[in-house]
Amino acid sequence: MPLTPLDIHNKEFTRGFRGYDEDEVNEFLDQVIKDYEAVLREKKELFERVTDLDEKLDHFKNIEETLNKSILVAQEAAEEVRRSAQKEAQLIVKEAEKNADRIINDSLAKSRKVMMDMEELKKQASVYKMRFKMLIEAQLEMLQSDDWNEVTEKEELYAERT
Repeated sequence: MPLTPLDIHNKEFTRGFRGYDEDEVNEFLDQVIKDYEAVLREKKELFERVTDLDEKLDHFKNIEETLNKSILVAQEAAEEVRRSAQKEAQLIVKEAEKNADRIINDSLAKSRKVMMDMEELKKQASVYKMRFKMLIEAQLEMLQSDDWNEVTEKEELYAERT
């Protein structure tokens, strides 16, 4: 069992014939008691401080653990968001590619139709040109024929008679 300041204070020594000076011993014991009480007080304060620091350390360990878990959750969430964004981007690209293919196919179909319409118009124009040429040639032949001369001569005769 440890020595207490009260034990030191109550300690009595046996007296001998030529013993120590009693006042000196009491003075020394008073100084030891005072110093020992100071050491015990300091020990108690340090113990309380260590207890307080241990509580704070436990608190900060809990905070650290919570932060680590939060970081892991945030990293997992970020990874999930990244994967989701990547999937969405792939879907957008596929949709855009489908739309581009559809637009190209529509454009090709329209282009073919325009080309076919243009060929048909060329044929119709060629037929029209040939018919018109034949009509003009027929009219020209009529003008150059002897029948025309007869008509104009008959007209002149008729005009002279009247």
